[in-house]
Amino acid sequence: MSTVASRTFRSTPNPDAAATWNAIVDLLTQGHTGGARSELLGVSGTAASIIADQAPKDAPIVVTCDGPRTRIYCIYDEDAVDGSDASENALGFDPLKGDWRISLPCCAEDLAWVQRSLAQKSTRITARGPDEDAAADQSEKEVSAALTIDPKGFLGS
Repeated sequence: MSTVASRTFRSTPNPDAAATWNAIVDLLTQGHTGGARSELLGVSGTAASIIADQAPKDAPIVVTCDGPRTRIYCIYDEDAVDGSDASENALGFDPLKGDWRISLPCCAEDLAWVQRSLAQKSTRITARGPDEDAAADQSEKEVSAALTIDPKGFLGS
């Protein structure tokens, strides 16, 4: 099973959803400029809309790459103002190393337009409905299922 890092960002009412996305972009790009940062900033409006709808409260933004997976949650209202549950510190690895992908959680009623909007700007950043697992999480489950041991076959019985 792969390594998973988790971060929790404060969001609305303070900071607003756009500032939250910008902070997430800063975390993921580690402050570097370039193609990945431009791609992430290119979906700012759509991502901020998802954050404003509080979709990443219970279902994470999932970032996969050639290294560890990153799950990003947001906290809201009094929890955001208090901030004691936030963990916005830097990651000890490059979360966009190699073939990276981002799966954004989305409310069911907005999923169609969000997917269209993201598809116009990125092939790496996608959206999933509230009852869907991120593609990376799903493939991990498939790997786990494939590794099930048959005790009789293993013991030669």
